[in-house]
Amino acid sequence: MTNPLLLRRLLTLPSFPPRAHSSSFPLPPTRSPFHSTAHPLATLNQVLRGCRVPQRARKPVSPALVNRPEMKGVCLKVGITKPKKPNSAERKTARVRLSSGRLITAYIPGEGHNAQQHSVVLVRGGRSQDCPGVRYHLVRGALDLGGVGNRITSRSKYGTKKPKAAT
Repeated sequence: MTNPLLLRRLLTLPSFPPRAHSSSFPLPPTRSPFHSTAHPLATLNQVLRGCRVPQRARKPVSPALVNRPEMKGVCLKVGITKPKKPNSAERKTARVRLSSGRLITAYIPGEGHNAQQHSVVLVRGGRSQDCPGVRYHLVRGALDLGGVGNRITSRSKYGTKKPKAAT
């Protein structure tokens, strides 16, 4: 005579597929616990027919400086541009001809500058977010572009020497 409790437990136990080898690591589930269909993997025929689309290449932020940290250029025109909608200011920009021959618009960081036409400047990457079409920055304190005067904090970004200690 069989025990009815044991029989009920045997009938309610899940049946697992037989394993090829025994290991201490559990096998991954054949399907996701949240979905009723199996995980959608492409078959070999689908892959050979060309179901996989490659990811599009990323566009460089500063295309004129590809594989270069900075480039030398000559200022053609120095002026101001107005920023995009929520902001209101006068951003200082310069039209620069790079040594490669390309024409770019660069942002002049910091308060005040001595850049003018025919100034030789150093251009680095990095766009000005609220100025349309400006994808480059000029390096302060390099070549003809002077550093920011009376700058106390973040001096290395603006080409300013450490002020002399008052004695």
